[in-house]
Amino acid sequence: MGDFRRIADLIADDIATGRLRPGQRLPPQRAFARRRGIAPSTAGRVYGELVRRGLVVGEVGRGTFVRAAPAGPAGRALVEPGLADAPVNMELNYPSAPGQAELLAPVLAPLLRPDVLAEALLPAAATGTPSAREAAAALLTTPGWRPDPDRLLFTGNARQAIAAALASLVRPGGRVGVEQLTYPLVKEIAARLGITLVPLAGDRDGLLPEAVAAAHRTAPLSALYLQPALHNPTSVTTSGPRLLQLAHLVHDVNLPVVEDRIWSFLVGPDGRHGRGERAGERRGPVDPLAAHAPALTHVVDGLSKRVAPGLTVGFLVVPPHRVGAVAEAVRSGGWSAGRFALEAAVRWAGEGVVARLTEAKRVDATRRQRILTQELDGFAVRSDPRAYFAWWELPAPWRADTFTAAAAAHGIAVTPGPAFAVAPGHTPDAVRLGLASAPEPDLRRALRTLAHIAARRSGGRSGR
Repeated sequence: MGDFRRIADLIADDIATGRLRPGQRLPPQRAFARRRGIAPSTAGRVYGELVRRGLVVGEVGRGTFVRAAPAGPAGRALVEPGLADAPVNMELNYPSAPGQAELLAPVLAPLLRPDVLAEALLPAAATGTPSAREAAAALLTTPGWRPDPDRLLFTGNARQAIAAALASLVRPGGRVGVEQLTYPLVKEIAARLGITLVPLAGDRDGLLPEAVAAAHRTAPLSALYLQPALHNPTSVTTSGPRLLQLAHLVHDVNLPVVEDRIWSFLVGPDGRHGRGERAGERRGPVDPLAAHAPALTHVVDGLSKRVAPGLTVGFLVVPPHRVGAVAEAVRSGGWSAGRFALEAAVRWAGEGVVARLTEAKRVDATRRQRILTQELDGFAVRSDPRAYFAWWELPAPWRADTFTAAAAAHGIAVTPGPAFAVAPGHTPDAVRLGLASAPEPDLRRALRTLAHIAARRSGGRSGR
């Protein structure tokens, strides 16, 4: 048992003497075990001991990093008061409106009657119930598009809806075009389904049609996955003209599309982002790609962001001839929505609760974006005033992994850019900041601390 502590002492000495620098990544535990000639379990104890001593920080799925120095020049603490004892997780991104529980609870009360509850606890089919289909169709409607209720399917959440759509469209080994930076869980879904993701270039107006066409000519794509409304992580919203170009292209080459609209609720019915709008801001599209290519587009949406993550429902609007195939994928994947969640969603939508929460979260997102602008003024931050997240292109010489480790050492979790990159060699020196989950005072303190950390090595703004 003492051997792992002696090895930990050696690593601690390397850290103390500077041979291992703050933010530097340690080898994976198995590689460390091979180099040292020890068992993997012993390596695990070494790393655990280093964490216990506060010398390193472990980030699940990314590695173990030497903890950054806790103080800035002249011994000034960089971390804002309160963060050390109350960590801020900016990887999580679940918006919550003030008074949310008070709005949701009364509508659920009728479901607790024994006769109603007995019905609500029955299994639900992928097609849900007639009332659920009507409620979901009304919820997803835009000024120029209303989904046919008979084309609606339901899953446990939006991630499962993505998985069901892709599983129904793409055989193992098939190719799916995606934006160069994409939702990380799509990468996991593709790996589980044996799908190859093909990164496609875009610009400030969205995915480039010529990039899609070129990839499809190289080897046929089985489908296209995209996020045209407030793309995660960059917040880019595809322009109306670009959306039409994409619609014409997928129609010409008969390419199915999975359109992820999970954040689209933040774009108001006229393309705005709620009260307090600033002059000159770009408007996003009002309608989805499905309005222009309905025979090819599978629309994914859900309630986790609109309402709450704990009791959620995923929506799938599919082309008429695809209802059976996608429903079968939902059933075989075990991705069906719970009947109780469907009944709750119907009541929340019918009573106007979802609409009130949506408007409150639009206003909340705008307010948090103002905090972001104030605290990271002067840095290369890409975002949209409607979004609950931002893409921060880090100043040199910071790398995404070392900055993530330095932030973690100050009690702040951020998502490194490589988590979103599809191409292995494309590792942007950027981080995504989730703005939704932390209380506003904590968010402000965390952003201020991140600004101090970034300035410390970039040579700028250190007197902030």
